[in-house]
Amino acid sequence: MTDNISAGSPASDTSLPDDGYVGDPAVRVEWDNRYADRQQLWSGRPNGALVAEVAGLTPGRVLDVGCGEGADAVWLARDGWDVTALEVSGVALERAAGHARDAGVAVRWVHAALTEAAFPPASFDLVSAQYPALLRTPDAAAERALLAAVAPGGVLLLVHHAGMDTQQAHDSGFDPADYVWPSMVAALLTDDWKVEVNEQRPRVAPDGGAGAHHTDDLVLRARRLR
Repeated sequence: MTDNISAGSPASDTSLPDDGYVGDPAVRVEWDNRYADRQQLWSGRPNGALVAEVAGLTPGRVLDVGCGEGADAVWLARDGWDVTALEVSGVALERAAGHARDAGVAVRWVHAALTEAAFPPASFDLVSAQYPALLRTPDAAAERALLAAVAPGGVLLLVHHAGMDTQQAHDSGFDPADYVWPSMVAALLTDDWKVEVNEQRPRVAPDGGAGAHHTDDLVLRARRLR
C-alpha cells in the first residue's frame, strides 16, 4: 500500500492508502472481521442485475458503492467505465485491488463510508449500489448521498434483496430497520428524476459466495433529469 488515497481525491491506479479511512471505526472493524473470516466472501463475478441494467448505457464515470472484493468494479472497468470504488473494509479493498491488478484495469479506490466520502456533487454518470449495507439515519444522509452523487443525465442503480426490509430483528443483532432500502430512496425522488425501473424480479445470482440463497431482487433504476 503506497498511495495516500483520501475520500474525494482518489488516485487513478490500483494501489491503496496506508490508512486513509474516513468513517465510523466500529463499522470498519465489523466489516474487516467479516472479510478476514473467509479467504473469499463473494463469488468473484459481477452481480447479475448490474450486468443487465448497464448493458444499454454509454460508459462514463461510475461510483461503485460498497465494492467489496471488487468484482463489479473490475467488470465495469473492463467495459470501459471510469471507475471509483468505495468500501469501508480495508481487507476487502486489498483483495479488490489485487483483482484489478490481475485484470490489468485501473480503479480509484476510496476507503470511506458513503456519507463521509465528500465526493463533488453530481460527479458520476452512474452510481451503482448492489446490496449495500447503508445505515439509516434520521436525516436520511445515506439516501441523500446516493442521489447527490449522480450527474444530470446520469443513473442511480440500487439493488437489494427482496423481503429483507420486512423481516423482524434477528437474535444475531441484525435489524432491517437500521438499514436503507430502495423504497426509502425512491421516496426522496423529486420531479428532477425519472424512475425507469422499480420492481421485484428473480435474482440472476452468480454461483457461490455469501447471499447466494436470496432468490429475488428489488431493483430501483432512476435517471436524473436536471
